[in-house]
Amino acid sequence: MPTQSLKQPLALSLLFSLLSLTAQAEPDTRGIEAQLVKSLQAINSNHLDLALNEVDSLLRVNPNFKLAQLVKGDLLMAHAGVIDSFGSASNAPQDKIEDLRDEARVRLQRVLSQADTRFKPHFLWQLDAQQKYALVVDTSRSTLFVYENVNGEARYVTDFYITIGKLGTEKFSSGDQRTPIGVYFVKTELPKKQLADIYGSGAFPLSYPNEWDHRNNRAGSGIWLHGTPSGTYSRPPRASNGCVVLANDDLNKLAPYLQIGITPVIITNQMVWDSEQDQIERASLQQAVEQWRKDWSSLNTDAYLKHYARNFFSSDMDYSAWVKQKQLVNSSKSWIKVNLSNVSMFTYPEQPNMVVVNFEQDYGSNNLSNRMKKRQYWIKQDNLWKIIYEGAA
Repeated sequence: MPTQSLKQPLALSLLFSLLSLTAQAEPDTRGIEAQLVKSLQAINSNHLDLALNEVDSLLRVNPNFKLAQLVKGDLLMAHAGVIDSFGSASNAPQDKIEDLRDEARVRLQRVLSQADTRFKPHFLWQLDAQQKYALVVDTSRSTLFVYENVNGEARYVTDFYITIGKLGTEKFSSGDQRTPIGVYFVKTELPKKQLADIYGSGAFPLSYPNEWDHRNNRAGSGIWLHGTPSGTYSRPPRASNGCVVLANDDLNKLAPYLQIGITPVIITNQMVWDSEQDQIERASLQQAVEQWRKDWSSLNTDAYLKHYARNFFSSDMDYSAWVKQKQLVNSSKSWIKVNLSNVSMFTYPEQPNMVVVNFEQDYGSNNLSNRMKKRQYWIKQDNLWKIIYEGAA
């Protein structure tokens, strides 16, 4: 079949502003998106045979990739002069076409934004020694980033295309088809044999709702990382009931990075990169946490309680009840020793100046000793770091 010229609007005319960028960009050499972009670049250059070869190659590996199927169908129909724009066949279901247009846009944008991976996320201030990896989900780019813990600092490893809730983010109630924004942790692993087909090759439930969600009356549950149904390679960017969904092959690649009860998953509306100000604020918070430990250990109850915000909450106490309880407990002590280890710090998306701090606490006194994992939420008020929540992790 000879190469033909195709008039504009092109086979993916809705995407032409992005396609003009791909002509000047070297696509990422990894994965299906590189092949997809090569096919679209070939269309943009009116090299339809080359485009067809690329998409055929892609479909041989991923025969259930619906976007690639549509591109191939459009190319064949364009050769025959039947259509001149993306998904414009007379019998094409327009809702499905719009979903695939969205997926095409997102996948192109993902390829064109690979340079961002040079930077460290604003959200990962400090990883503890046990946390080998951390995940950041950027819902605006339908991307899940994986970062490795290198001496407490986050280093980019890889990323995956993902699907989020049908109605976007900011989950508030059960069944609202939205994905929550916040700091969560992988709770457990559910193997494929325990799941319905819609969850694909497996699932990893997340700790939604967390302490901050409860404080803000956010309801619902069952927010998981999971795969796609059999016969489906990937889903549109917004198609889940609130979960974060990956292609089954991608979920299988992600699984080795996940540690049950340990791996943080930060879900944000938009990625924010680390800055010099972050480094200053992180050092300031580290000093505040250490001073809190020292004041507690010194049995200076007044100094210790000054670290707590007036709007403090725990699972069963407000600030007033917390103060009374701590004053009573400390009055029975002749000495206290407190040591912290495995400290991690994660800034909270959409909540300026709030950080989730986790650590292992080794507590000893004249009449009690214990070791526990603890979680605190610190917030900066009037230029001072204060604890707004404290409880077991």
